[in-house]
Amino acid sequence: MKTVAERLLTYVKHNTTSDDTSFTFPSTRSQLHFADYLAKECRDIGLSDVTVDQNGYVMATLPETTAGAPVIGFIAHMDTSPDARGDGIMPNIVEQYDGGNIPLNNVSITPDEFPILQNYIGDTLITSDGTTLLGADDKAGIAEILTAMEYLKNHPEIAHGKIRIAFTPDEEIGRGVDHFDVAAFGADFAYTVDGGELGELQYENFNAARAVIYIAGKNVHPGTAKNVMVNAALLGTEIAALLPEKEIPSKTEGYEGFFHLCSFQGTVSSAKLTYIIRDFDSSAFEHRKNMVQMIVDRKKNQYPNAIRLEIHDEYYNMFSCISEHMPIIDLAKKAMEACGVPPVIRPIRGGTDGARLSYLSLPCPNLFTGGHNFHGPYEFIPVSSMNKAVKTIIKISELGRTLDFKKKI
Repeated sequence: MKTVAERLLTYVKHNTTSDDTSFTFPSTRSQLHFADYLAKECRDIGLSDVTVDQNGYVMATLPETTAGAPVIGFIAHMDTSPDARGDGIMPNIVEQYDGGNIPLNNVSITPDEFPILQNYIGDTLITSDGTTLLGADDKAGIAEILTAMEYLKNHPEIAHGKIRIAFTPDEEIGRGVDHFDVAAFGADFAYTVDGGELGELQYENFNAARAVIYIAGKNVHPGTAKNVMVNAALLGTEIAALLPEKEIPSKTEGYEGFFHLCSFQGTVSSAKLTYIIRDFDSSAFEHRKNMVQMIVDRKKNQYPNAIRLEIHDEYYNMFSCISEHMPIIDLAKKAMEACGVPPVIRPIRGGTDGARLSYLSLPCPNLFTGGHNFHGPYEFIPVSSMNKAVKTIIKISELGRTLDFKKKI
């Protein structure tokens, strides 16, 4: 039987970076190759009903040992973030971490910058080599789910109901459940295993929208530009300056929302600003979108026919759905406590596949993977946390057989 760490070290060598500029689904072909690899592993450990559809979704079943129990699902995503390089990942293993700096090729992971490291003195940590992300988001979740399923398959004395698992593409670019077949999955409720540090249990997330502002400038010789030139790049900076300067990711926390300028491409002739807009409160979320629209409208009055705004919602706060199914939160808490993991209830300052699935009548809160600093070269994950995630999944499967769950549609 493979360990969870062995699985992670194998999975991260598969390049599965998603691409938000692609018009295919999944956005990168490498995710389809990884899906086939995972499907084979599901078959090798004895799972049944293993499928990979044309969109790259992997689904499989661990048959029940107890009749009449609710069907529980566990879900993780295959892709890694396009925000950092995800090819050529060379995992680095730090045995018996001593509490000091971890020097890598281009960066150092230090306890001064990341005090949480002090919690893992003596543990084995897995990092990248410092030139890429690690990819524990969410290949650690995949490794933990499959390790738990193999354990349950090999220990039929542990009673459980039917378990369904799924691995999804393109979560990192907001498309993870665009073609997810909830009916075919057939779970009564599920958990994404896509959280961060040990003990995280999340059932609130941001409402999210994406705004793209296109600016068409008018480029003439600067020596004769008076009352004629429209500098698109400069106009873009004017728009950006009108948004609240303190409501950005680096100056907010907890339940505070933000405007995040993801990219700015600009010349005199044209510019493009891409924002993500986030807030937990639905009315504040609408206010933020309206603010962007008002700013653009004001500039349109100054510069007719120069500016175009595209804005669309990406996902919503799952709390309104999960609040009707709090026994599944209590189940996760009870399982964690039984495994010696104190539950850490906190909102997700982002989103998961589970947020959108919850709105598709599959209640789906989020469980920890154990990782830290996702999406960049400072990423690391303690092996002990992964092992506890495996135990938590096993315990949820075991305790869930007695849950009196009634889905509310």
